[in-house]
Amino acid sequence: MSTSLKNNPLRIVFMGTPDFAVASLKALVEADFDIVGVITAPDRPAGRGRKVQESAVKQFATQHSLKVLQPTNLKDEGFLEELKSLNANLNVVVAFRMLPKTVWQMPEHGTFNLHASLLPQYRGAAPINWAIINGETETGVTTFFIDEEIDTGSIILQKTEQITDEDNVGSLHDRLMELGGELVVETCRQIASGQVSSTPQKNFDNLKPAPKIHKETCQIDWNASLDAIHNLIRGLSPYPAAWSVFVNHGKEETIKIYKTKKEFVQHTDEVGKLIADKKTLKVAVAEGYLQLLEIQLPGKRKMETSAVLNGLDLDKNAHLR
Repeated sequence: MSTSLKNNPLRIVFMGTPDFAVASLKALVEADFDIVGVITAPDRPAGRGRKVQESAVKQFATQHSLKVLQPTNLKDEGFLEELKSLNANLNVVVAFRMLPKTVWQMPEHGTFNLHASLLPQYRGAAPINWAIINGETETGVTTFFIDEEIDTGSIILQKTEQITDEDNVGSLHDRLMELGGELVVETCRQIASGQVSSTPQKNFDNLKPAPKIHKETCQIDWNASLDAIHNLIRGLSPYPAAWSVFVNHGKEETIKIYKTKKEFVQHTDEVGKLIADKKTLKVAVAEGYLQLLEIQLPGKRKMETSAVLNGLDLDKNAHLR
């Protein structure tokens, strides 16, 4: 690349779909980068009414009069021709699907992606969830040039972020989203100056993956350690939420658990047993109790447990499994 792009400034195509991507697009717009096109997911029906909804990125792009493309097939010849006609020289990708080589190789300065972890750790679809589930105390964001594999390209820049004991996925997501926007702008500025450099990722024996979260991932194993259960719950809160089977008066229902507090004490209660008083509800585990602070019963909204207890009739054998 030349020493600067003053005579050939960046013409960026931005690719992304959810809220997490909006912060980066907003940061680029506010930094006065030339966004010549925005690629996002097609409109889809959502919710109980199946009303057609636009992606968060499309909503932002439309509000700022940016050109939007919504291909269903990224290999479609019509889409590729339209993409080529934008004459972009850089693609920026944040929370989007896997790109075909024809797309990521198209611009002169390549395609870089923002990933919500300190690569090479936590490659995959759910890095924020898994960092908390695994009890990490630090994570971050990484920009890297896309290559043939998923999340394996050469690293451009990284920023770290601490994970506190109070964090759940929601709070950490929001901080990484803002941090990611800053890093995307910084990366684009380096590319624009001609001073960008990147470092190939190194593979280690203890790399931790971040695969997609499935329903079975979210089921709580009450025989696990107190820390592991607590971290699973906050690593899935507020979405998609950890769950367990709630057995009460011979009836089995699914309960979602969003917030807990650990109590390390010795006891003789059976694992899974529920113990309640007027204000607290806790479940017995091997190393003590997990106090349930925020839960959702079937057909109800998410509530603080103290409010749920007002109308909850627990039998003496009530338990979670």
